[in-house]
Amino acid sequence: MIPLDQILAGTSGVAAGVVVVFIRVATMCVVLPGFGEQSLSVRVKLVLALLLTAAVAPAALPSLPPVQPQLDVFVTALATETLSGLFLGLMLRLFVHAIQIAGAIAAQSTSLSQLMGQAGADPLPAMGHILTVAALALLMLTGFHVKAAAYVILSYDILPALTFPDPAAVAEAGRTRVGQAFMLGFTLAAPFVILSVLYNLTLGVINKAMPQLMVAFVGAPVITLGSIALLFVAAPFMLVAWLAAFEAFLAAPFR
Repeated sequence: MIPLDQILAGTSGVAAGVVVVFIRVATMCVVLPGFGEQSLSVRVKLVLALLLTAAVAPAALPSLPPVQPQLDVFVTALATETLSGLFLGLMLRLFVHAIQIAGAIAAQSTSLSQLMGQAGADPLPAMGHILTVAALALLMLTGFHVKAAAYVILSYDILPALTFPDPAAVAEAGRTRVGQAFMLGFTLAAPFVILSVLYNLTLGVINKAMPQLMVAFVGAPVITLGSIALLFVAAPFMLVAWLAAFEAFLAAPFR
């Protein structure tokens, strides 16, 4: 029979390892798309973090160094795993910012930036809210919780537990992802930018040909109806392109 003290020692080591995993997962869930939305209460986020930890811990514990239930180990884990989890969550959160940037550019280009501009937790125009909510719903429908668990498990190969992330690597990855987020947002909003250019060119030609005509009164309803119709047509393609970029990052997040 195995002595009781060895059983307790092994159990305490596993429990300490689970705590280390929970710190990274809980920090990541604060900013993770879908899991870290401001509309969710803290209790719901805590439950989601616990469930994700339960899914990740069996696969992540073998890659962890031996963890002893000591105060210095806990303080080290609290510092290192918090930074790692925050970095991992922000890498995915930038995709939400990309779709928000696309909605803001689209609304600004079509003169709809003030329509419901203060609705919701973030001061976004109506187009931004529609695209963001639709993107998050589509993301969760495609099994994001499973992909998030795999993302955390894979992260231990790149960001080992109980070690601080390399500042140079983090800065380079952050710079690259921010640039890609802005590029993705502008790419998704390109149809609305093109519509805005054509609209303003048309108004300029009409105003030059008929100076006495109040083109603003004629053009305002046209651009409003045109932008809403374009959103109805283009939104599915924008969401598909956004989801494809998100899944491409999850397939190779650290390459």
